[in-house]
Amino acid sequence: MPSDALPDDPMMLKAMLLAERVQNERLRQIIRDLQRHQFGRRAETLPEDQMLLGLEDVEQTAASDAAGAEQATAARQAGAAKRRANRGALPAHLPRIETTIDLDDKTCLCCQGALHRIGEDRSERLDIVPAQFRVLVTIRPKYACRTCEDGVVQASAPARLIEGGLPTEATIAQVLVSKYADHLPLYRQAQIYARQSVNLDRSTLADWVGHAAWHLRPLHQRLLDKLKQRPKLFADETTLPVLDPGRGRTKTGQLWAYAADDRPWGGSDPPGVAYVYASDRKAERPITHLDGFKGVLQVDGYAGYRRLAERGDVQLAFCWVHVRRNFYKLATPGPAPIASEALQRIAALYAIEKDIRGRSAEERHLARQQKSGPLIDALEPWLRTKLGLISQKGKLAEAINYALSRWEGLTRFLDDGRIELDNNTVERSIRPITLNRKNALFAGSDGGADHWATIATLIETCKLNEIDPLSYLTDVLARIVSGHPNRDIDALLPWAYRKQDLRAVA
Repeated sequence: MPSDALPDDPMMLKAMLLAERVQNERLRQIIRDLQRHQFGRRAETLPEDQMLLGLEDVEQTAASDAAGAEQATAARQAGAAKRRANRGALPAHLPRIETTIDLDDKTCLCCQGALHRIGEDRSERLDIVPAQFRVLVTIRPKYACRTCEDGVVQASAPARLIEGGLPTEATIAQVLVSKYADHLPLYRQAQIYARQSVNLDRSTLADWVGHAAWHLRPLHQRLLDKLKQRPKLFADETTLPVLDPGRGRTKTGQLWAYAADDRPWGGSDPPGVAYVYASDRKAERPITHLDGFKGVLQVDGYAGYRRLAERGDVQLAFCWVHVRRNFYKLATPGPAPIASEALQRIAALYAIEKDIRGRSAEERHLARQQKSGPLIDALEPWLRTKLGLISQKGKLAEAINYALSRWEGLTRFLDDGRIELDNNTVERSIRPITLNRKNALFAGSDGGADHWATIATLIETCKLNEIDPLSYLTDVLARIVSGHPNRDIDALLPWAYRKQDLRAVA
């Protein structure tokens, strides 16, 4: 600004300089956020997978050095004992193939008498047989009467998921699990199968997936309906690029996730998650998806959920992780006393939650009233006081206003031991979707996105209930093909398999 344009009033000049300083600080913060987004670590804590990657390199180097070095017998025995202690026992259900290494000559070297067996040493190593294809041949003999001319008699052919198709239900289940649980796109699976001289076109695999998804749709809907009967759910959404035919590019759809997990407060209902695809992020989507749901819905700060709560049947509980994240972004680049203190106050709430995790809802409610309540009572006036001392246009003011504008939902956990402090339960269910999205890049159509939601719902619910998804899908598809009655559909939901042993199915 030219010197002759500066105001003569010192107070006005001071105000202009202050405004300029606030604007500069806001721009610097935006630059820091962009730099962190592009070059920095996204997670607020070091991911376990990332640490394991580093440990893998260290362990591989150590193993290589150990293999090349000659060590004394005592050292080798000590190392073997340590490895056995770290390895643990191999699963009992795995088949054992025993090989006995015996003496050629069982004659005593001293007296030439016969040696007697007094014991044995047993050691186990984990072996793997690469996946192999096999061909199941179904033979149906034909019969005819030599006297009569009534025609040929033959047993009926068994039903198949794909009439006239090559795959068994186990093969289709393998394709589904590889794509939606192991994040292998169909073209990569085709390459893997080709190495065993089984040439399956990607479009053929896609046809199998489409048939399976159609048969599994009633299970997806039933699982969502069962979740909506719960008194508390988590909700979140993530983008899902979908190919837009005729335009040569993708459009941005949304994959909504609705999850329930009562294990943190000792609830008896099994955990589950249901995904629903929608072409946009309008507020009408969760209203439609959760039609009939009455209870507490734990969500992030997306404003669209407020319209759901306005209908009167749903109470919103907001996520403290999203509040913390706003302060974390401010405290990470450099000194930020207010943001740092806010992080410490929020950390005190999480320390209490760590101590009461797994207790009953009543115990959690009592502990929160006694310990978390005073912290919350002190936090709100502290935030309002700090808000009055800073510029209302800065990022720090945005972070404080974000929390204060959602205060009722953020503090609802004090009065209900079933409510969590954050939305991490459903966000953990979103992560496999984002990884699959990264590998597959996009869904081929809205129908493909619906298939994605259907199959991912069953697979991720299996994982939450510690059910092998391959064995589960193999059995479910086989039962559907055999005419499982729709009135007994609940017997096919993943949590119905929790007490069953599915290892023999596949």
